[in-house]
Amino acid sequence: MKRQSRIALTMASVVYLFLHLPILVLVVFSFNQSKYSVRWTGFTLEWYRALLERSDLLRGLRVSLIVGLLSTVVATVFGTLLALGLTRRARPARFAEGLLYLPVVTPEIIAGISLLLVFAQAGIPLGIGTITIAHIAFNIGFVAIVVRARLEGMDRSLEEAASVLGADELTAFRTVTIPQLAPGILAGALLAFTMSFDDYVITSLVSGTGSSTLPMVVYSMVRRNIEPTVNAISTLVLLGTSIGIWLIFRLSRERPLATGRG
Repeated sequence: MKRQSRIALTMASVVYLFLHLPILVLVVFSFNQSKYSVRWTGFTLEWYRALLERSDLLRGLRVSLIVGLLSTVVATVFGTLLALGLTRRARPARFAEGLLYLPVVTPEIIAGISLLLVFAQAGIPLGIGTITIAHIAFNIGFVAIVVRARLEGMDRSLEEAASVLGADELTAFRTVTIPQLAPGILAGALLAFTMSFDDYVITSLVSGTGSSTLPMVVYSMVRRNIEPTVNAISTLVLLGTSIGIWLIFRLSRERPLATGRG
C-alpha cells in the first residue's frame, strides 16, 4: 500500500509540475534583467516599476476594475435571488434548472457573438456598458450555482423558529437566512469578479473604442512583442486571481451550520 501511495504521489507531482511549470517560468522571468526574456541575467524589479509608466496598462486596469465591480454586484444580487427561487420551490422545473447551467457550459465565443448580435439589433453602442452587461449575463449562473449549493445544506429550522417567535418573512430573511448564506454569497461574488476580470473572449467581441480591459491590452502587447512588462503584469494578475481562488475555496468549504441546540 505504501508503494502504491508513493507511485500515486509521484504521478500527481509530475502532473502538477507539467501544469504549473510554464506559470513558474513566467513569474521567474518577470524579475529578469534581460529585456528580451531569453536567458537569466540577474534579478531586478525594474519591470514592475515600468508598469507605472504604461498609461495603456493603467487605463485597462481601471476599466477592468470598474466592469468587474459593477458586474459582480449586479450578478451577485440576481444570482442569489435566482438560487433562492429555484431552491425554495417545492418542485423546481427541470427546464429551469437546465437553463441555470446553460450560460456556464456555453462556449465563450458563442456567448460573445450572441450578445454582440443583441447589442447590434438594439442599437446599443459598444463600450464599458455593453461589457458590463455581458459580464453580468455570464456571471449570474456561476453565482446562482455557488449560492444554491450553500442553500442545499442550510438548516431551515432556524427560519421556522424565527417565524414562531413572531418575526415576519422579511425580518427572518434579513436576520437568519442572509447570515447563513453569507459565505456562499461572498464566494459567488469572488468567483464572479475573478471571471469578469480575467475574461478576454467575450469582452473582445462586445467592447468599443477606448474600452479595452486589462486582458485585451496585455494580449495586444504580446502580439507585438513579448516584453518584460508583460511578464510583470501577468504575474500581478496571477497573484490576484490566486488569492481570489483561495478565498473561494475557503468560503465554499462545507461548514456546520449552527442549530441553536446546546
